[in-house]
This record gives sequence, structure tokens and C-alpha cells, in this order.
Amino acid sequence: MRAPRFALVGHPNKGKSSLVSTLARDTSVRIGPEPGTTIVAREFPLRVDGRLLYVLVDTPGFQRARAALDWMKRAEEGAGSRSAVVARFVQEHAQDERFQHECELLRPLVAGAGLIYVVDGATPYGPEYDAEMEILRWTGQPSLAVINPIGVPRFVEAWSRALEQFFRVVRVIDVQRAPFAQQVALLEAFGQMRESWRRPVEEAVAALTNHRSQQQDDAAQTIAELLGQSLTHCESRDIGKHEDAAPPTAKLEQDYRGKLRQLERRARQAVEAIYGFDDLDREEADMARLDSDLLSRESWLAFGLRKRDLVIVGAAGGAVTGGVVDTSLLGASFLMGSMIGGVVGGALGYFSSDKLAEAKVMRQPLGGQRLRYGPTRNTQFPFVLLNRAILHHAVVADRTHAQRDTLRLLGSGSADGDATRAAVTYPDGVTRELTRVFTRLRRAEVGSASRSAALADLAQIVSRLISQLEDPAAHA
Repeated sequence: MRAPRFALVGHPNKGKSSLVSTLARDTSVRIGPEPGTTIVAREFPLRVDGRLLYVLVDTPGFQRARAALDWMKRAEEGAGSRSAVVARFVQEHAQDERFQHECELLRPLVAGAGLIYVVDGATPYGPEYDAEMEILRWTGQPSLAVINPIGVPRFVEAWSRALEQFFRVVRVIDVQRAPFAQQVALLEAFGQMRESWRRPVEEAVAALTNHRSQQQDDAAQTIAELLGQSLTHCESRDIGKHEDAAPPTAKLEQDYRGKLRQLERRARQAVEAIYGFDDLDREEADMARLDSDLLSRESWLAFGLRKRDLVIVGAAGGAVTGGVVDTSLLGASFLMGSMIGGVVGGALGYFSSDKLAEAKVMRQPLGGQRLRYGPTRNTQFPFVLLNRAILHHAVVADRTHAQRDTLRLLGSGSADGDATRAAVTYPDGVTRELTRVFTRLRRAEVGSASRSAALADLAQIVSRLISQLEDPAAHA
């Protein structure tokens, strides 16, 4: 089957290029606030695993629609001649600078592309758009209209009534921030435009959905590996028999914390690359403020967690053997049964002094000593790190390729960060699962089969949490 082609047309600066970038998953599409950013038609094919699914054509905006329509009306010889008149207009005005944009946007339609008309729901509908839509109707191509709610979309209803006079299908979608489910729904509407496109569009949707699932699994594996490396990492150096261990301990602690930050940065870059963002500008509150006391105000705010979240996780993983409490680390935490009262009170005192990691001096078999810092035994730390990773994944996975602003990860308490969003709630039993798998990772030797099995189990848990966050209704 031949991959369908869709041309996105309309007035300048209404979101055509942004929609192309979103659906083509291509950051090379030029997007700018000034009119006329697109001056020539350009094709953007979408391929998954080397297979061409569809082609989107970004076009310039109409400039002289009324004058072009006047010419076409003079050349018309009846309704049956209209598509031929449009083709003749493009041919005869190919070198006419007055109609450069009109010829560029009409050429792919004359060649048989489907027509996607994009308008701005924050701009009032006016008669100047009638000429555009009349010309598009004359092309005779299957068509669909998209209302892009830019800014304050006060005129969506008026636009809907007007567009329904010209287009059989009208959709309202934020072309820059549409979540994956809305993108799929819009693509499915493309398949309704022409019967011969239905099957290839269905296959394109299936391929994109499978690809999305694979991206989630790959991201979950990356997050699991981050947790595994962070839980077992340590720094060490040899010291003299009578050497004061304090100065090298401070340096090892610094190196240890720096390595944790490096591991997280690499994991974040890997997740971003999985979703097609290879050079994303990111602003974040990283782990630079890791204090020896994870329950300090600075630390738990930097991680985007509330103090009671850390306390309950610590109690579930340590003060209560084996874990008897399931808690929502990414949503509203809760206390259950015997946890209320004395047990939690004891946990507060115990975990307020729980170190991230400690230094240890070990005797060497052939003499001398080795100073080692880490690995961490802190029961709260892997939950904190997992929370940060899932939060980062959520905003990256939700991001479209039309968004060119800085990705901000300033913690869930930030008023202006991308990370401020509804978060997933742990299903029953997940806290216990995580506590057990973290214990297995700590005990397993690097490179062992038991470690590989623990990482695989952790990746499956993370994948479930990621899926739940993307589609909460499916996991209700």
C-alpha cells in the first residue's frame, strides 16, 4: 500500500508547522512566532523501523486568497471544472511572486494530498477566511479541519460552526501539547478522509502504538539500570596504615555524590533519546543538594517529595520488617492500621539520622588499608531516585516535537515547572515489590544471574508504573 500524503494548509501562524512537527516527530520543522516562517512546501515523512507510514507536507500560509479566488472564478466553466481550474492556476502562476505562497500550498493538493486546514481558536472567524476555504473546496481533495486553541480559545464554537459548512470532520486539538492519545485519535480521523487511506492509517496507528510501548519498555529498562548502579556504587582508595582517614573520606564522599548525579544525568539523556530528543535543553533541580540527612527540608523538596512520603517509605522498608504498608510515593500518601502512632513516631526519630552512605576502613590482606565510601544502605534513597526518574519520564513522554522551550524539572512543588502535574499512585503491593527487589539488587554480585533477574523484575515494575501514569483509566 502507498503511504498517504497530507498537506497542512491555512492562514500564517496558526500552528501548521507545529502540527507537522508533532505528528512527524521531527524537531527539524521550522517553527517561529513571526508570520512567514514557512515559505516553501516541505515534506516530512514518518518512518518507524524503516517503514514509511505517512508523509506530512508543511506549507506556507495564504497571502492573497481573495485575489486567487477571483482569478479562479473568472476561469471557471462550471462546478465540474473547478479542480482543473485550481491546477491551471498553480501552473500559470508558478513564477508569479504575488501568488508564490498560494502556488506552494496548492501544489501538493493538486498532486493528490489530503487536506488538513488549521485555524486558531483564539482568533475570531472573519469573511477573509471564506476565500481560503472556498479555494480548498475547489481542489476536490478529502479534507479535515483542526482548530488549534492558541492562548485563550474564545472562538472555538464560532469556528466549529463555520468549518462544518466546508469540512466533514472538525477536531479541536492543541497542536503543540497534544498527548499521544489525542495524536492517535487525529490520525484515525485522517483515515476517514478517503477509503483507500483507511487501512494504511490503521496500520500506521498500530505501528506507532507498538513503538510507543517499546519506548516505555526501553525507558523502564534504563531507569532500572540507573537504580541498580546507584544502589551498589561505591568509591574507594588505599590509605596508609597510620594515615588520617578524614581528608580522603571527604573527597570520596564528594566523588560518590558526583557519580550519582552523573548516573542520573546519563539516564535522563538516554530516556530523552528514546523519545527522539537528542539535544534537549533541560533545567532541573538535580541531586547536587544530597545531604547526609535525606529528611532535611532541602533534600526532600529538591526531590519533589513530601516529608511524610519519605517517612512512610522508610518505615515500610526498614522499621517494619518486610514492609506492611503500601504507600503512594507519587501521589497522596496514607497511613494504615498499626502504622498510625507509635511505629511512625519511632520511624521519624530513626530515619532522621539515616545516612545516605558511610565510610568504612578495611584491612588489606597484604598490609595497608582501603577506605571505601558506599554503597548506600539508605532505604529511602531508591524510592526518591525512582520518583525523580518517573517524573522525568512523564514530562519527556508527554512532550511533543513541536515544543521548543526548555524542559523544566524543578520539582513537584514548583509553580512553573513541567514537573508540576498529576502523578501516579502506587497500586496495592507495589511498595513491597520494590522493597524486595531493591534488597535483591543490593545483595547480588555485579554481573551475576541473580542481579540480571532482579533488574528484569524491576524494569517490569517500572514499566507498569509508567503505563499507569500515561493511561490511569486503563489501570483503574
